Amino acid sequence: MTGHDENGDEGGRRGRRARVLKVAGLALAGLLVLGTGGAGWVYWHLNQNIRSVDIDSALGDDRPARAVVTPSAPASASASPSPLPSGALNILVLGSDSRSGGANARLGGGDSSGARSDTAMVVHVDAGRTRATVVSIPRDTLVTRPSCPLSSGGSTAVAYGAMFNSAYSVGGPVCAVKTVESMTGVRMDHYVEIDFSGFAKLVNALGGVTVTTGQDIDDDKSRLHLAAGAHHLNGEQALALARTRHGIGDGSDLGRIGLQQKLVKALLEQISSADLLSDPAGLYGVVNAVTGSLTTDTGLDSLGELSKLGQSLKGLSADDVKTVMMPVATALSDPNRVVAREPEAGDLWNSLG
Repeated sequence: MTGHDENGDEGGRRGRRARVLKVAGLALAGLLVLGTGGAGWVYWHLNQNIRSVDIDSALGDDRPARAVVTPSAPASASASPSPLPSGALNILVLGSDSRSGGANARLGGGDSSGARSDTAMVVHVDAGRTRATVVSIPRDTLVTRPSCPLSSGGSTAVAYGAMFNSAYSVGGPVCAVKTVESMTGVRMDHYVEIDFSGFAKLVNALGGVTVTTGQDIDDDKSRLHLAAGAHHLNGEQALALARTRHGIGDGSDLGRIGLQQKLVKALLEQISSADLLSDPAGLYGVVNAVTGSLTTDTGLDSLGELSKLGQSLKGLSADDVKTVMMPVATALSDPNRVVAREPEAGDLWNSLG
């Protein structure tokens, strides 16, 4: 089963505002905003917000090969003297349900001792960086979780038939990346994670987001109750929409992914129309909200690196972004779980390699 959501409403939103944010993925929307922000103390403060994990050092050479790097685009007279990267790129984007901190606990509830990858997307940007594909991985997917190194020393054991989102629980970002690389055969060039509180703050800093639902949603667990139709949601409501699953369809993760893809498109539209470049205070609020809850790999752990990434994606429009779900089938061992459906899933990952 695959999901596909195209957006054809970009219409008149061209020019400089529409260039600021032009790639799908909840966290990537925030990343491209970062490319426009701040100097002096503001720059230092936002830079200090970002947390990072040295995934390359932790995983070493036991990984899929990097994609062939194409020559960088030459710098123009008006651009930065440093050439911008233009090769293909794969980024693992996770939404974490961490309960650490009061804001996350209030939004997510549950035990504060651990976290899981509540949302997982592989963002593939084609060579030339003018087209992108966002692949959602259902968290209920059963996978072979590889042995992962632990920051405290030692490593986890290989686990067969494990829930995909358990990789983050047992080994953090390093194990999440290794599990995705193991199941896809595709090298993740970067890692980006945003938690509950950061996502809610981002939506609130943007003044909310308008989403149209095709059916009523009545989910006590996510605290979301909406009639079918268009709704302007605040941060807490948008987070509930991204997390809801019990009030729609068959209650599985697959229906939730469809809502998340709608929310991604709606967020991109909201950010494009917000005219943040002419509103420094609003821009600061958005960037501060994102960076305050952002974890990246060490290759993206500064505003300079994030800005360079954003500039390299300036030719990517929302019309050039395709969202799909990894093809899955019901697991024979458990009707409430899914497994990758082959050969379709393998063909999809091979197309991104």
